[in-house]
Amino acid sequence: MARKVIYRQSGNPADVLTVAEVDAPGPPGAGQVLVRVHTFPIHIGDLLAIQGPYPSQTAYLTPGAEATGIVEALGSDTPVAPGVTPGVRVSFFPHPGAWSEYVLVPAEFVVPVSDDVPDSIAAQMLINPITVIMLRRELEKHAAVGYNGVFLQSAAGSNVGRLLSAVAQYHAIQHINIVRSDAGAETLRERYPRVPVVSTAQPTWKEEIREHIGARPVPAAVDPVGGTLATDLLRLLSPGGTLITYGVLAKENIPLHARDLLGTSLGLRGLTVTRWAETVAAEQRAHDMATAAQLIAHGAAEAFDVAAQYGIDEIAQAVEHAVRPGKTGTVLVTIP
Repeated sequence: MARKVIYRQSGNPADVLTVAEVDAPGPPGAGQVLVRVHTFPIHIGDLLAIQGPYPSQTAYLTPGAEATGIVEALGSDTPVAPGVTPGVRVSFFPHPGAWSEYVLVPAEFVVPVSDDVPDSIAAQMLINPITVIMLRRELEKHAAVGYNGVFLQSAAGSNVGRLLSAVAQYHAIQHINIVRSDAGAETLRERYPRVPVVSTAQPTWKEEIREHIGARPVPAAVDPVGGTLATDLLRLLSPGGTLITYGVLAKENIPLHARDLLGTSLGLRGLTVTRWAETVAAEQRAHDMATAAQLIAHGAAEAFDVAAQYGIDEIAQAVEHAVRPGKTGTVLVTIP
């Protein structure tokens, strides 16, 4: 038997999630790796999926797409990344149903974890770095990025935001960070003192951004929020600029009129890491996963704050904490 987080109907995660004892999966088949999960993160996307329009009352689903654990077994004739063998600690993404004690994961989505990386980092070392890799690829489509341009980043205090700041700063890519509170702005200034930070809690935040921009072009903005903030970011872009949206934190739609786009030839681009496995070639996926691991090895782990850690039997408290206002970092869940 194995423990698994399940839900039988959509709704508030704290209300609909339970922990069930289910049959453990059978031995891995060709192309599969059996992993005993030690730790998994709670991402906002996981919680949004639980609030969606499924499943039925008679079925159940298990949330999650990322985790870390120990390889129990490999399927016969299964090609794996170098270092992936039984008994080795690994991380994986994406795999629906990762909030489980045992999972059968496609081998191509499994990477080994260095001994010096704690579970608290290993559990979240793929989805956020891969998101940053996707965002950087999209930003680099604009010639001014990394040259004389500056990009804008909202929700810059998130794990993705801090990691993108670290990568951009390392490569001398100019950007301006945007957060929703003065306290968050001060914290981010301490972490990245050379990067301007603006708080939307200030009524003059758009004027502050324009002062930081000066005469430089603003070819792009990255935004996981949406809503009215996305519209404000669009209006700060230079002609021909693109708003890259990769999340839906705001409950309202983006209020947008055609004139907001037409006069200056602005563009909208949606990215989601959930489509990464479907739209990116296998060779590129393998490279992205290796790059994600390298980011951790080269010091990016400091961008991965942990808000709290709970046991699997405390899943209701864990998901409540994950959406707590003012939370910094990721909430993790362990399976003893």
